[in-house]
Amino acid sequence: MILAVRANMPTFREVEFRPGFNVVLADRTKESTRRDSRNGLGKTTLIEIIHFCLGGQTRRNQGLMVTPLKGWTFSLEMRVNGRELSVTRSTETPSWVNVYGDVRDLTASSKRLDGTLAIRTSEWNSLLGELAFGLERAPISKYHPTFRSLFSYVVRRGRDAFASPFLHYRTQQEWDKQVNNAFLLGLEWEHAGQLQELKDQENLLNSLRRAAREGLMEGMIGTLGNLEAERARVDSDVRSRSEGLDSFRVHPQYEEIEQEANDLTSTIQQLSNANLADGRLVDLYRSSLQDDQAPDADDVLAVYDAVGVTMPELVRRRLDEVEDFHRQIIANRRAYLESEIQRIEANRNQRELQIQSGVERRAQLLEVLKTHGALLEYTRLQELHLDLISTRNDLDNRISNLRRFEQGRSEVRVNKELLLQTARREFEERREVRERAINIFNLKSEELYNAPGNLVVDVTDAGFRFDVEIMRSGSQGINNMKIFCYDQMLAQLWANEEPSPGLLVHDSTVFDGVDERQVALALELAQREADRWGFQYVCALNSDTLPYDDFSSGFDLNQFVRIRFTDETEEGGLLGIRY
Repeated sequence: MILAVRANMPTFREVEFRPGFNVVLADRTKESTRRDSRNGLGKTTLIEIIHFCLGGQTRRNQGLMVTPLKGWTFSLEMRVNGRELSVTRSTETPSWVNVYGDVRDLTASSKRLDGTLAIRTSEWNSLLGELAFGLERAPISKYHPTFRSLFSYVVRRGRDAFASPFLHYRTQQEWDKQVNNAFLLGLEWEHAGQLQELKDQENLLNSLRRAAREGLMEGMIGTLGNLEAERARVDSDVRSRSEGLDSFRVHPQYEEIEQEANDLTSTIQQLSNANLADGRLVDLYRSSLQDDQAPDADDVLAVYDAVGVTMPELVRRRLDEVEDFHRQIIANRRAYLESEIQRIEANRNQRELQIQSGVERRAQLLEVLKTHGALLEYTRLQELHLDLISTRNDLDNRISNLRRFEQGRSEVRVNKELLLQTARREFEERREVRERAINIFNLKSEELYNAPGNLVVDVTDAGFRFDVEIMRSGSQGINNMKIFCYDQMLAQLWANEEPSPGLLVHDSTVFDGVDERQVALALELAQREADRWGFQYVCALNSDTLPYDDFSSGFDLNQFVRIRFTDETEEGGLLGIRY
């Protein structure tokens, strides 16, 4: 329950509230126009101040965090859970609040000597959640109701808050809607939080699967059968490579032996080439020996005799001398060729011995090379072996990841089904709580429209489903009255709870588009219910839209007006200034 709203500036018009029905009224004169100002008369600003003092989030250049309000400090006095507290928060230091009043046994991180609290807004929100709704200071579950979200149903802020009974802003997440509405209705909100955690797991698994398919990550691509087949092949290669390494013998002079074998191969090749060339030369020399014949003088004389020419004796003697000379030359040439042949053959025989020796030595070296290996080669084989082991380990990880992925999907499906079964069972166990809320809503909607309404609460595969129906639905006005009835129902439910916010605040937006007759009925209903059930109802209204002619004869709205704003003067608004 709000007792008063104040500020540190003298222009501010303090607002004091009472238990039950309270009206904040804004008068617009006929002569006035909507001046070019951002803050208007102050109805919306009052709601902003309430949220500001009760830990609402701030944004630069929005709401109260504008330059004209720099240096302003707002205070809110309230009664909550049997305590009277006063909280102040400055636009200069919005991260902190000062709390005064009955704080003697409140647990807080910082207490002054006089017992007052100076705490961060985050801690203030946790404290308010405990005082107003009985929330835990440190909730275990990831998805849980928070004071700020719950209070945004108690004091709806902005037009988006009037789009649906179950939302306090249009982009509110589904889990937040389910958790907080289930909590407000007295249902097992934990199921909605647990369901969202399962959805998170499912979304994570699906995102990992998509990433694997798109090549953004490894570990789950392919089927389990394909990965296991590849793993078997790689494992076979690992065993084969391991056996090769086990039988590998490293020779310390492997490189020297290998070089000697290569040198021997080169020498043997050179010797073989030399023998081949000398063999061809010997064949040539032997052919020359066969062809070398000295000319016969008798053959020459026979030619002359055949033609009838008689050679003188002197000529005959000279021919004999020439023949002897040629014979000597041929004899000398033959002797030389035979000597060369002997020398070359001797060289060839020597080379053959060298070749034989080289071949035998090379065979010995090759045998060593065959049965041993170099350290460098062994190192290379080890590296290849380690690469194969790494590939096998990677495949093991991928197979394990894929198995966990498939198992995770199965577990999520099973856990989700088990959770839904539990939720449906406990949902039925809370039938009395649910039906009380439904009946309250239906009665309130019927009072406004003389037509049945229906609050729908159900458990589906997606979690809690909420909806409201009024038989005459269709216009924006009736949609707003769904919100009015829903909020009134919550206020009545929580009026009997301890702790309880004991409060409901509506801006005039809730009556936009509503027929005057229904506005009158709604205001009278709010006044009766607030007095009957003991909660505080605050509504901000425009005087030019009030259906005075439709109020009951015994209902006097003016007696509930706690403050009246006017645009006749600059000081007539809540802040006492225009900007």
